[in-house]
Amino acid sequence: MYSYIKGIIEEVYLDKIILENNGIGYEINVSTYTAQSVQKGKSAKIFTKLIVREDDISLCGFASKTELEMFKLLTSVSKIGPKVGLGILSSATPQQLSAYILSEDIAKLSKCPGVGKKTAERIILELKDKVDKDTAEFEATLFNQQPTGLELDEALEALLALGYSTSEAKDAVQKFKKDGLKTEDIIKKSLTYLMSK
Repeated sequence: MYSYIKGIIEEVYLDKIILENNGIGYEINVSTYTAQSVQKGKSAKIFTKLIVREDDISLCGFASKTELEMFKLLTSVSKIGPKVGLGILSSATPQQLSAYILSEDIAKLSKCPGVGKKTAERIILELKDKVDKDTAEFEATLFNQQPTGLELDEALEALLALGYSTSEAKDAVQKFKKDGLKTEDIIKKSLTYLMSK
């Protein structure tokens, strides 16, 4: 019904935003990533998906078409509703999720909120042939082929959990991807770098 809504961001919360368009304030459920990518008082274009249920009608919104497409894929998996879909997108980017799915990384998918081992297995089984292989391969190259791939990934997740945007976290982590650095050291150095900006 709605492809996207353009307007002024009136309020920003952890899991939703209020977007005003022609005097109407739309309450839109969003991922943490989308919430961090908009600014109160600024204009924004939010891609939307209308969710209709017996007892509720709500809007889910996304900063990019890529995130919207991943949301549609995730919610096509049985037992994954809009809330869990947004929770998953709050803990990993669409590109990271594609990489996890293609590499059948059950452990990383299981870390997402609302996702247990069985759900992670179901996501992989149902979406492996549907995700974008090009962006996933880029993501895998960026993090998984480094000598300290696991440490980089864990450091990135920690920075995202602390509220930094994906671009800020990646920028900081990439600066300290030296061999031999432990996760804690990468996080400490990255935080020092981000706070000095």
